Amino acid sequence: MSFPWAEQYTPKNPFMKWMDERLPLPRLVYNSVGAGYPVPRNLNYFWNFGVLAGLALVIQIVTGVILAMHYAANADIAFASVEHIMRNVNSGWLLRYLHANGASFFFLVVYIHIFRGLYYGSYKAPREMVWLLGLVIFLLMMATAFMGYVLPWGQMSFWATQVITGLFAAIPLVGESIQQWLLGGFAPDNAALNRFFSLHYLLPFVIAGCIILHIWALHLPGSSNPTGIDVKGPQDTLPFHPYYTAKDGFGVGIFLILLAIMTFFAPNYLGHADNYIEANPLSTPAHIVPEWYFWPFYAILRAFTVDFILPAKLWGVLAMFASILLLFFLPWLDKSPVRSGKFRPKFKIWFWVLIADIALLGYLGGAPAEEPYVMLSQIGSIYYFAHFLIILPLISRTERPSPLPNSITEAVLGKDTTAAQPAAAE
Repeated sequence: MSFPWAEQYTPKNPFMKWMDERLPLPRLVYNSVGAGYPVPRNLNYFWNFGVLAGLALVIQIVTGVILAMHYAANADIAFASVEHIMRNVNSGWLLRYLHANGASFFFLVVYIHIFRGLYYGSYKAPREMVWLLGLVIFLLMMATAFMGYVLPWGQMSFWATQVITGLFAAIPLVGESIQQWLLGGFAPDNAALNRFFSLHYLLPFVIAGCIILHIWALHLPGSSNPTGIDVKGPQDTLPFHPYYTAKDGFGVGIFLILLAIMTFFAPNYLGHADNYIEANPLSTPAHIVPEWYFWPFYAILRAFTVDFILPAKLWGVLAMFASILLLFFLPWLDKSPVRSGKFRPKFKIWFWVLIADIALLGYLGGAPAEEPYVMLSQIGSIYYFAHFLIILPLISRTERPSPLPNSITEAVLGKDTTAAQPAAAE
């Protein structure tokens, strides 16, 4: 941590002193989430969701590793092995429901984490690398979740694999070869199931590594805050522990209660009924949809219906990937010197229009591919790209921001009192 007033780690007993001299792991933890990490004193509950995302990943890894001990990655018995987990393995149903619903909760907290970053300008300098690494994590999450959705080998799993890998077939000249290379054959079968299971097991650990880099990049400039202004002195900060560990602990409690309610009382609410039917290559479901957290991107994919120079299918694939990749350029698309949307009146209005647009796309992605849903998807997709490529750059150049507080302390107490002392020193 770069703040010079950060508390230094002092071992309390001879063993910890011995440990600190040979492997300073306690020092690392202390400087990351302990009193050695000063944090802006005005963080609100939206800053809890990074910790919740980390907790969700831990739940996914723990439940996933145990489920993998009983799952068989073979197209002939994969569906039956999932039923075996549900009926014969001790608490197998609980582990599977925690894993399935945990994925939904993981995406939910990550989406809120991203929206918080968008609203409070967490992507702006000097935290561009934090934002970029966060998007890499998001992409890895999407790949991991898709491959996990394939593993139960139900009807929706099988046909979702067919649809998603079929997108690569839209690439001119080499598309068919790429699809066959991904599947290991001409259609989803044993080879595809095996490699998807292998990657689904591996990628969460890659995500964990990226999260370490994400936190590392965050700790160099320090955490952002709702005002978007920089820390000016020790009076603007609090030690992470015990203040934010307590606040995060409250958020963790709420998260676990909601996850327990979903797991015990509505475990299949977010899933699709067709996935309880074993995969049948000869019977196509009436309505193929991915999991809910992919719906906004799925709506963009289906919004292209007319061939124009390139096939409409290829335009849809390009637009779907572009809708995520353009977020990598956000630090350079938004030129406003003010970080927080709280002090940007025009940005604030258009931000909520964007949220409404993404919510609409999310609804349309789960709706049938027919009118008026397709037309609305086209309108929603146009606005999505226009927001980032046209509206946001224009706002950042023409907007007159509201006056900023002189300091974080002034934003919290209503006055700029440099005499205030940091709680750690009290």
